[in-house]
Amino acid sequence: MISINRTAMPAVREMFDRRAELGIGVAKLENGATCIDCGVQATGSFRAGALFVEACLAGLATTAITVDRLGDVPVPFLHLVVNRPALACPGSQKAGWVLKHGSFSAMASGPARALALKPRETYRRIGYRDDSPVGVLALEAGTLPDETVTGEIASACGIEPAGLHVLVAPARSLVGSVQIPGRVVTATLHKLETAGYDVRRIVQAWGRVPIAPVKKTDHEALGTTNDCIIYGGSVGLVVGEDDPVFATLPSRCSPDYGKPFAQILADAGDEVAAVDSTLGFSPAEVTVSIPSTGEVRHYGGPDPGVLLGSFGLR
Repeated sequence: MISINRTAMPAVREMFDRRAELGIGVAKLENGATCIDCGVQATGSFRAGALFVEACLAGLATTAITVDRLGDVPVPFLHLVVNRPALACPGSQKAGWVLKHGSFSAMASGPARALALKPRETYRRIGYRDDSPVGVLALEAGTLPDETVTGEIASACGIEPAGLHVLVAPARSLVGSVQIPGRVVTATLHKLETAGYDVRRIVQAWGRVPIAPVKKTDHEALGTTNDCIIYGGSVGLVVGEDDPVFATLPSRCSPDYGKPFAQILADAGDEVAAVDSTLGFSPAEVTVSIPSTGEVRHYGGPDPGVLLGSFGLR
């Protein structure tokens, strides 16, 4: 069985080797852990955001950035193709670990979750466990972790701090504007899991999603980046057989459709983990391909008007 922490390392190494070009900072902490600042003090870049996504998906996805039109407005789009979706998405990119230590808090995702079994139920469902001596964890946070925090992470993962690589970016950053919309496929698989669907039945997946403009506050940024998924995100799934659940995936199926995610987040006390609206994990549209029958299904569609409003373009 492959080690998803090892397969994530090429993206991490590229970030390390190209840090000046990518606008990111790299620091080796006193305990040996490596901290890659992708937007806390560093400026970051779209390419750094794409590499952040690739690392979060355990190196099991390829990404590209293009420019296309959203309505009449040209905007950048992230494209991704995901191999082994159950392992890459719920097994790695899912933000399944909430870190809190003193004043430091972060939503954690990435393959190091498999070392710490965060959450254990996810890895029971997909039947996976990693035993790598290196760990890659991505943090959505506005401050950088210190030796105490990284030491606790390493301990939970069962590795030495010197084997830990932590990527950090706040929502209100260039990298945040890429990596949060870059969860479009994982959000879709999360919704499928919630409905009781075994995501191991998905052979291949792809996504296309607008990259959000950077906002001034995390609240605004979380709203706009999630709106990219809800009102502009496209997901494709290759599956063995059809299932009625696929028709329920698009955001238009939610009674909250049309609401900006910032409003939903405010209703949940600005805690992403407390959001229970089905809108929060729904792409705008889903295309399902069934090779065994040659059938293709398509559900939903983008809503440029709502998304451009979220961007601040009326």
